[in-house]
Amino acid sequence: MHSTLIVARMLPESAEHVAKLFADFDATEMPHRMGTRRRELFSYQGLYFHLQDFEGEEGHQGIEAARSHPLFQGISADLSEHITAYDPETWRSPADAMARRFYRWEQSS
Repeated sequence: MHSTLIVARMLPESAEHVAKLFADFDATEMPHRMGTRRRELFSYQGLYFHLQDFEGEEGHQGIEAARSHPLFQGISADLSEHITAYDPETWRSPADAMARRFYRWEQSS
């Protein structure tokens, strides 16, 4: 499994609307097309965290392949009203907002 964590800025009052946008998006075929197994959204003091788990080890490839799909473009446009880049000067794509994992621990079975 591969995980990504996108960090951006979001007005706290947008959380409910953003959750609805993703609920509608996740009810389509898009999560399957992208290989998304789980999505979790978090907010903290004006920041937005978007955690996604993907099948396999190359989850970002699913996002890249989906970027031209009308449903992906639609949610991206809708989210732009609520979410802005953490650093607008360097943002070009979701990959520019992905946190880098530097430690992982998992309990063994």
